[in-house]
Amino acid sequence: MENINKVQKDWWKESAIGIPKLITDIPGPESKRMHANTARYMKGLSSQVKLFPVCFEEGSGITLTDVDGNKYLDFSSGIYVTSLGHCHPKISEAVSHWAKKLMNAHDFTTPVKEKLMEKMAGILPGKLNAIQLYSDGTASVEAALRAARAITNKHEFISAYRDFHGKTLGAVSCAQMFRGETYSYGPTRAAGFYMVPRPDPYRPLWTKGDGSIDTDAYIRFYEDFLKEGTVGNVAAFVLEPVQGWAGSIFPPDDFFPKLKALCDKYKILLYDDEVLAGMGRTGEWLTLNHWGVIPDIVTFGKSFGNGFPVTAMVVSEENGDALEKISASSSYGGNPMACAAALASLEVIEEEGILQNVRSVGGFFMKRMLRMKEQHPIIGDVKGKGFLLGIELVKDKKTKEPFDEAGKIVYQKAFRKGLAWIPAGHILRMSPPLIMDEKYASMGMDIIEEAIAEVEREFGYK
Repeated sequence: MENINKVQKDWWKESAIGIPKLITDIPGPESKRMHANTARYMKGLSSQVKLFPVCFEEGSGITLTDVDGNKYLDFSSGIYVTSLGHCHPKISEAVSHWAKKLMNAHDFTTPVKEKLMEKMAGILPGKLNAIQLYSDGTASVEAALRAARAITNKHEFISAYRDFHGKTLGAVSCAQMFRGETYSYGPTRAAGFYMVPRPDPYRPLWTKGDGSIDTDAYIRFYEDFLKEGTVGNVAAFVLEPVQGWAGSIFPPDDFFPKLKALCDKYKILLYDDEVLAGMGRTGEWLTLNHWGVIPDIVTFGKSFGNGFPVTAMVVSEENGDALEKISASSSYGGNPMACAAALASLEVIEEEGILQNVRSVGGFFMKRMLRMKEQHPIIGDVKGKGFLLGIELVKDKKTKEPFDEAGKIVYQKAFRKGLAWIPAGHILRMSPPLIMDEKYASMGMDIIEEAIAEVEREFGYK
């Protein structure tokens, strides 16, 4: 590992020259053939694949290349994952080094794990330094729920409408379970799991006299719910700092400070699930840092290993003993390759000034989206910090009726123009690689705005 050198900050720009570059109709013939063959066996594909079944075979920086040779501008980062660019040379070399030296030693200490622990303890706020590693976000969430019970000796959890925390029983019980007529997550939540509404500034449930969102009303409802809806044995509030799956929905700035005060009042842990939003995507190591709040438990992943499956669950130092009580280790968590990917990713964020770039270019993104909102009748709201962005499409700005059909068509049109990104119903989600500069940020937004304008004409808005 010591021989892995720093990489030039602009390593990705050569591969980005000339993108998007489309040489066939897309999806192209090879993509269609390979997808059809694979789909004979592979089931349960995501909505983005179903809407646009392209087959990728190569990635470099902000560029994706499919099997037909078409090159795309990446506005997805895998799905918030390859945040430092596809196949970042330093990260790829770090994984390769340990893949050839030591792939797994269960949870024994290795040299690269020692360095990763020290690095993580140095970047996390407060005394968040009792750490365990996993191979996927859901596993880290399940561990965090068990840790919360061990720390508090309580068993109930409160989470929020439209949050997403994973796809196993405890994680699913913290999120929306209804899936139409298919009760794959039922017949009920796990015992002791409850949900409450969380503030969405564009669609507030409670408002003040001037029409603005009333955060205090949400907090008062939570306090009433603790007394009336639970048995008074709540271990933790479980929330995403920003709702990613729901469409990049950010709470009001005063929400998390007030929620933390409520948690402290009732001796409830605040569990911050940063698997999607953390590790630089909003311009901070943790998104909760924006509001000066230190959680009692945090999980993160996705960007943590830049594509390699590695996630973490962290609790405060004084609660570290709880991790000894829950059989916290896993078969693949913290293997040398995973630790190498995570350590190299954290070093890249520091060495390449990634947080500063995210804040700067993120400001450009927001100005551009606000201008688009003024100019386009179907854009009801725009939202974001850094490189975690959303554009909400509505049929009418007064009624705010969601425009799901437009969202799907805009997604497909922009993809056909060479933009690889993420659908979310009527909310367009964008999560570009954090290395992206204003030139390519502008290029991506041009494609999206062109697709929106075409849809508006097709539906008779212009």
